[in-house]
Amino acid sequence: MKQKLIFAGFSLLLAASLASAQQERPDNPLVQGPTWDELKGDIVGDMSILDGAALFSVAAPYRANDAATVPVTIEQREPAAGHVGSIKLVIDENPAPVAAEIRFGRAMAPLKFETRVRVNQYSNIRVIAETPEGIFMNGRFVKASGGCSAPATKDPVAALNGMGEMRLKLFDGKAPAPNARREAQIMIRHPNYSGLQRDQITQLFISANFIARLEVKQGDDLLFALDGGISLSENPVFRFSYTDNGAPAFTVHAVDTDGNVFDRVLPKTPPA
Repeated sequence: MKQKLIFAGFSLLLAASLASAQQERPDNPLVQGPTWDELKGDIVGDMSILDGAALFSVAAPYRANDAATVPVTIEQREPAAGHVGSIKLVIDENPAPVAAEIRFGRAMAPLKFETRVRVNQYSNIRVIAETPEGIFMNGRFVKASGGCSAPATKDPVAALNGMGEMRLKLFDGKAPAPNARREAQIMIRHPNYSGLQRDQITQLFISANFIARLEVKQGDDLLFALDGGISLSENPVFRFSYTDNGAPAFTVHAVDTDGNVFDRVLPKTPPA
C-alpha cells in the first residue's frame, strides 16, 4: 500500500511538471528549415547568435486572421539583462525577409514594442536583438499566406490623399511627468505598397512605395528609429512603452521611398 501511495504521488508530481512545461512551451515556436541557413550570413554575418528566450518574448498568432496585418509583440523578460539597443525583424519566407531594423533609445528600456507585418507564406518570424552582452534571437512560426500581394486598400485615391496623417493614442490619459512609465501607440496612414499588389481596376502592378525611415522622439530624446521594408503593414502601427521625460509632445519624422517627407508633432496631452 505504501509503495502504491508513493507511486501515485510521484505520478501526480510528474503530471503536474508536464502540465507546467506545456503551459510554458510556446504554441508556435520557431521551426527548423533551410531558408534561415541561407539568410543567416547576410543578416548577421559570422556573429554567434544566442538563445533569446530568457531575455525577451515574441508573441505572434499561430494562424493569422489577416496575412497583411499580423501583429508581432516583443517584450523584454529580464530588464537587468541589459539594454536592447536594436532589433532586426525577419520574416524568413517573405520576398524581402528583413521587415525592419529598429534602434531604441534608453527611454524604451525595458523593451515592450508591437507592430504589424505582412506574411507571404507560412514562415518563421524572427527577432534578432543586439545587446551589450551579444546577439540574441527568439521568434514564432506563423501560418499565413498572401500578405505581400493582398490589396492594400479598398480606396487607393483616399489612401493617397490621406497619406502621412498620424494618430496618437495614450493608454493612461495622464499629463506628461518625468520618469513615469507610460504606453502609447502611433499610427501612420500610408499604403506601404509592396510592389506585389495589383490595381483592382487595371490589374497592373502598383509600384512599391513604403516608409523607408521613421524616427520618433519625445522632445530631443530618441525613442526609436526604424529602417523599413515592404513587409511592414499598410497604415503601420507602433505600440510601445517608454519612460516619460516630461516633454509635452512626440515628434515624428517619416520618409517614404518616393521621397515624401512627413513631419508631425503629436501632443502627449489630448486637447480638452
